[in-house]
Amino acid sequence: MEDILVPIGVVGMLFIGLPWLILHYSTQWKRAGSITREDEDLLDELYDAARRLDDRMNTIERIIAADNPEWARERALRHEPPLDDRIGERIEDRIAEQDMSRAERRR
Repeated sequence: MEDILVPIGVVGMLFIGLPWLILHYSTQWKRAGSITREDEDLLDELYDAARRLDDRMNTIERIIAADNPEWARERALRHEPPLDDRIGERIEDRIAEQDMSRAERRR
């Protein structure tokens, strides 16, 4: 009886247990390598906060320039280069893609 059970157990472990173990951990490694839903939501919140802060800074700069024309002249003399517009465009494109993918996931 033991002569039959041992080979059946070994064959079962080789053809069922080992592939299951390999596939289980390969799936875990793939999942750990990607960004999670919580991380994606956090990045969206951080982007929104950064955009609001940028809008506030622009508003403050306009108010200061209106109150003190010398400040605007000094700033122009320092020649602070503007941010590359292409970066903003790429960010807006990325946000549009994410919004579209979220809408598709909700369907």
